[in-house]
Amino acid sequence: MAKKGLGKGLGALISSGETGDQPRHETIPVDSIVPNPLQPRRRFREEALEELAASLKQHGVVQPVIVRPSGTGYELLVGERRWRAAQMAGLRSIPAVIREAQPSECLEIALVENLHRDDLNGIEEATAYRQLMEEFGLSQDDVSQKVGKNRSTVANSLRLLQLPVEVQAAIVAEEISPGHARALLVLQGNPQQALLLNRIIEEDLSVREVEEAVRKRLGGEPQIEKREKPQPLNEYAERFAASLKAKVKVIRGKRKGKIIIEFKNEKDLDRLLSEMTGSGLEE
Repeated sequence: MAKKGLGKGLGALISSGETGDQPRHETIPVDSIVPNPLQPRRRFREEALEELAASLKQHGVVQPVIVRPSGTGYELLVGERRWRAAQMAGLRSIPAVIREAQPSECLEIALVENLHRDDLNGIEEATAYRQLMEEFGLSQDDVSQKVGKNRSTVANSLRLLQLPVEVQAAIVAEEISPGHARALLVLQGNPQQALLLNRIIEEDLSVREVEEAVRKRLGGEPQIEKREKPQPLNEYAERFAASLKAKVKVIRGKRKGKIIIEFKNEKDLDRLLSEMTGSGLEE
């Protein structure tokens, strides 16, 4: 039997599909909804949720969440960020599309819909591909067609799950990119992999620099030597922080230095721009 394709975005989830059930558009209580336990996304950025909550408080929820009846309430299929932000904003109700869906279909909907977004980290994305393959007996070609991505993209993503747990954790924490991680794959089982991981984090190496370090190691050149750790210039950082009212790091490397200024949101970024230049973008 042909598998039902769900990789067509939100419109496909709202349509009645093959079963003949007609989705209902209603406004339902926020506290009547529970999250989908099969949701592949595990991390929700607190600052992004706060910004969305502020927008929902001012403008309301424009795009409905999609839920299915479950017990005395509803289970989320699509829209967990909006639901969490609505809770944070103190909203009592939220617009929803209510449709019937079997548990297995819930998993496929959650996986495919999330893979259409850009905010999954590399490990969440790879895990979602693997779940699709294992739960539904799909090949990499099947998955690529379902989510509308090249097979090579799916294959390269899945390779990240071969990495040691500490490298995967660095991807999740956004300390390294999937590109860095794929370069490290070549050193699988080699103690140099852990040393190079530390260098990427401490020295902010580019992907190209990592690839070059790996090439030298595989070419039989001397083992990777750990360069002197960049030294923070605390006195300068404290002066910058006091002036800008923000957390600041000033680091001196072997060849160059860098200043890292943290900001909370766009409003805070505009304030920093105004502090440093005399005018912000919003003025």
